[in-house]
This record gives sequence, structure tokens and C-alpha cells, in this order.
Amino acid sequence: MRNFTSVHDVTDMDALVQTALGYKADPFKDKVLGTNKRIGCLFLNPSMRTRLSTQIAAQNLGMEAIIFNVGNEGWALEFEDEAIMSGSTVEHVKDAAPIFGNYFDILAIRTFPSLKNREDDYSELYIKQIIKYAGIPVVSLESSTLHPLQSLTDIITIQETLLNSPAGIGRKPKIVLTWAPHVKPLPQCVANSFAQWVNAWGKADFVITHPEDYELSEEFTKGASITHNQEEALKGADFVYVKNWSTYNDYGKIYTNDPKWMLKHKRWVHTNNAKIMHCLPVRRNVELSDEMLDGSMSIVTQQASNRVWAAQAVLSEILKSNG
Repeated sequence: MRNFTSVHDVTDMDALVQTALGYKADPFKDKVLGTNKRIGCLFLNPSMRTRLSTQIAAQNLGMEAIIFNVGNEGWALEFEDEAIMSGSTVEHVKDAAPIFGNYFDILAIRTFPSLKNREDDYSELYIKQIIKYAGIPVVSLESSTLHPLQSLTDIITIQETLLNSPAGIGRKPKIVLTWAPHVKPLPQCVANSFAQWVNAWGKADFVITHPEDYELSEEFTKGASITHNQEEALKGADFVYVKNWSTYNDYGKIYTNDPKWMLKHKRWVHTNNAKIMHCLPVRRNVELSDEMLDGSMSIVTQQASNRVWAAQAVLSEILKSNG
């Protein structure tokens, strides 16, 4: 593995999941793999779980992790080639990224979409420019369209839950991704990425449910069943992933905040005692009710905790592949 920006960088998903679960069982078994190696983590937007889990994962492998909040702690970066830098940006990525490449062995970057111009956001300019100019392996800590470390975590959590449930072994689970209300427009990153990974995994009956006008890009959803009827979608579900996203076609908008789409117990009872998932942070009693988050059906804490093992598996694969 050279870079990690989407599911397409993974040659064997099952093997990567097993690597992650192996680290969960024995976190320090490769504690010298990253000795004398550094990972630089560049954040263009805030983070909590992604930042902390990546730091812990790197340290478990013996790496030094250096965190840099771009724009707050340093110069604002320009990413457009041939830009006339007469505005607020101070340094071009063409000048900064090669320096990062000399400072670090792996570079990780977290970006965020503007939600103003779909063409610009979906071009993934920021992470592509970092890859182009840094000259070292690059890991996505979330981009404008995808959140691959989160999605790897999600697959790990589903597989782990199935393995720990005798009734689930050998059975194709039904996984539902359901839209939820939110107080502001959010990116499609997590939903896009989850759909991409579940479809690539190919071991589930996968359903996406959302109100009309909240369709995601077919680039990521192709292979899933899509319905606007949440109650119908939830019937027989084994896992329900709750997430808000803004509109894709009329980009970055909120068309509805219908509270009926917030998952409550009265709809959960139609599932197959489904496990509830969410990437966090979550707006309680807006996206998900307290009864769902605090109930025995919630695996949200397990899911978030597995972020460490997902990151550790990816970093170890990169270290092993690139010396």
C-alpha cells in the first residue's frame, strides 16, 4: 500500500480487517516497526477521534506523530496551480509539500469540503496536490468526499460484532444507512465512504434510506438498494448506521429537517435487534435519541474505539510496503 485515500487503495479488505483485530488483541506486537519514523498529521479542520486515534496508532508502532493545524499554527496554504497569490493564502502547497516530504516518512491530511461548489469539492484538489508534491505516502484523515479510516473502522466493527455473535456467523447481514436530521448542512463524506466500503466488501444486503432529494453520488452508492421509506428499510436490519448529509444535486443544502427521520425505539423494533452505529460527534435527540445511544443496541463507543486499530493497520501496511 502506497497511499490510503479510498477503498481502491486496499487490495485485500478482509486481510486488513484481520490485521486491525490482531492489533486490538495485541497493540504493541509491532512496536518497533516504526522506530525512527515520523508521521506528520496536517489538519485543515478540527478533529478529535481521528487525531487522537492516529497518534495512538503511530505510537503503538513506535512512530513519532507530529500534529500541525494548518492555518491556525502556520501559513494558510494555496492549492491551485498557477494561482496569483494576492489574497489570503501565504504559501503554495508546491513549496510546502516537498518540505513535509523531507521532514516525515508518512504524511496524513484532513480536509473539509466548502459545500459551496460541488465540482471543486469533488475534484479532491487538496489531497491530490499533497500526493503530487510530497513524494511520500499519504493517508487521508478525511477528504472532501470520503473518510476511509472511518469506513475501515465501520467494517472492522461489523465483522467483530458478527464474529462475537454465534447467530451472525455465516449469515449475510442486512446493513442500513439511514439519513438523520441535523441543524446545519454536513458533507456527504462519511455516507459516501461507508457506501463505497460496504459495496466493495460485498458481504451484506445493503440498503440506503433517505428523504427525497438527498440522493448521493451513484459513484459511491451503486450496488445498494435505495428507498425513501425508512420504516420499510429498517425491517430485518442487523446494523443501522445513522448519519446526516446535505444535498448532492442542489449541492450543500438542507431541504428538510423532519424529526420523523430521527431513529427512535418505535422504529428500531422493526429491525432484527439491530446494532446502532454512528461516526460521532452526534447531536443527541436531533440525529439519534438518547434511548438509542444509551441502549444496549448501541455499538457507537465500540465503533469509535476501533478507530485506533484501523489507523494502526493502515500505517503498518504502509510501513511494510515502503520500507
